[in-house]
Amino acid sequence: MTSANNSIPALLPRGRGHQFLLYGDSCSGVPGALHEKTFASVNAVAQRLSPQPEFVLFPGDEIIGLTPDPDALRAQWSYWLDTEMAWLDRAVIPMWHTTGNHTTYDLMSEAVFRAVLELPKNGPPGQAGLSYFVRRGDLLMVFVNTLWSGLGGEGHVELGWLETTLREHGDARHKLVLGHHPVFPINGFTGTYQREIGHEYARPFWDILVNANVLAYLCSHILAFDVQAHRGVLQICTAGAGTAHRMPEGVEYLHCVQAALDEEGLRYQVLDIDGVVRERMEWPLCDPDPAVWRELPLGEIEAPFSGCVESGRRIELRLVGQSAATDVASAQTIFTAFAPGSIAPFWLGLRGPKQTLTAIVGREPGRSPSYWLGPDLPAGDGFDIHVTLYPDMGPGGLLYRDHGSPRWSSFTSATARGLEQLSWPQHWAIGHGQGGSEDRAFRGAALSLLIA
Repeated sequence: MTSANNSIPALLPRGRGHQFLLYGDSCSGVPGALHEKTFASVNAVAQRLSPQPEFVLFPGDEIIGLTPDPDALRAQWSYWLDTEMAWLDRAVIPMWHTTGNHTTYDLMSEAVFRAVLELPKNGPPGQAGLSYFVRRGDLLMVFVNTLWSGLGGEGHVELGWLETTLREHGDARHKLVLGHHPVFPINGFTGTYQREIGHEYARPFWDILVNANVLAYLCSHILAFDVQAHRGVLQICTAGAGTAHRMPEGVEYLHCVQAALDEEGLRYQVLDIDGVVRERMEWPLCDPDPAVWRELPLGEIEAPFSGCVESGRRIELRLVGQSAATDVASAQTIFTAFAPGSIAPFWLGLRGPKQTLTAIVGREPGRSPSYWLGPDLPAGDGFDIHVTLYPDMGPGGLLYRDHGSPRWSSFTSATARGLEQLSWPQHWAIGHGQGGSEDRAFRGAALSLLIA
C-alpha cells in the first residue's frame, strides 16, 4: 500500500462524474527486456494516486509483440497482465484496451488479443473483441480498431459502426472515442497508415466525432504526450508508458495521465516518473468576462503583459478587420512582440498568396523559428477571429475560432514545444512589424485587436 505522505492527489469530479487513468505504449511483456524497468517506473507512479482510478484506459501496444509464434505472444500477455500489472485489481478497477500495431498485426495476433483480454463483443461484424463500446452511466467510450486485417491492416478504420454507435448513445453527456493511431500529426511526424490513420479516413472520421459532440479522441502510437483541438474536439495522445529510448530527449518523457470528467468538462494532469505534474489542462475553454476586453491602439505600444504566462492562465485575442482585396503574398503583421535589437520572438499575421493566418515563434537566438498555421482568409473578406494562447496545451496551445463559433481548433505546427517557455518582451507593434510603419504592414482595412 502507498503511504499517505507518498501519495499523489488525484483530480476528482466536481460533483457527479468519473476519474480515470490513461496511458499507453509500454511495449513490455518480456522479463528482463528493455522496457520492463521503464514500465515499472510509470506503474509505480500510478500506484501512488489517491484515490485510485475508477477505471484504466490503455490505447494499445501493451507488449512488444510482433512475433509469429502464438505461444510466445501469449507468454508476453501473461507476463504483462499477471506480473507487471499485478498491482491492479482488475475485478475492482476495470481496464479497457485498444488494438495496436505491436499486438494485432495479423490474424493470429488478433485471435490471441481476443482470447487474452476478453473485451466486450458488441463491435462491428468481424471485429468482436477488437472494436467495442462501454457505457458507464452518462459516459460512453467507443474503442475503434485502427488496423483491422479485414479492412487492409494498419491505418484502416471502420466508420459506419462508429457513427451508428455514437448516434444510438446520443443521450450520453460525455463521449470519448479511443483508438491506437492518431488522426492528426503529432510533433511534425506524419505518414499515412503508419503514423496516423489513412489520410482518406481523417476528415470523415473527425466529421463523425464533431457531429456527435464527442469530447475527445484518445490515442497513443507516437511517443509523446500531445493535445490539440480540431473543431472543438480534442485529440489527446499518450504514449509514454515504456519506450523511453526513442523519445526526443529533453522534450518528451515517460508519463501517465490522470483525468476527471464532470458536468463542467475535462481536467487532466500528466505525471512523470517522479510523480511531478508536468502538464495540465481544463476543457472546454471558458469565455472571458465581457468586461475585461480592451482594444489596443495601432502602432508600437507597451506590451499588455510580459514574461512567461503562468500555468493555468491563457490570453485571448480578438482580431477584426478586412483582408487585402488585391493579391498580397508578402507578410502582413497583425501584431508582434519584440525587444529592441533582437528579432521578435512572436509574430502573428498573414503570409502567402492565400493570406494564411500564421504565428512565428523564435525561442533561441540563432535558431530557426517555428511556424503555426491557421485558416486562410479570402481576399477582401471581413474577418472576426479569436486566437487564444494557452501554454499548458503545449504545441496545440495556439488556437483559433470564428467569433460566432464555440469550436476551437489548434494551429497546425511541426514542433514538439509550445509557448510554455516563451518569455514575452515588453514591446508590441500592431499593424506593422518592429521595423516601423512600412515593415510588413497590414495591407487590409479596419484592423482592430482586442485582448482579454
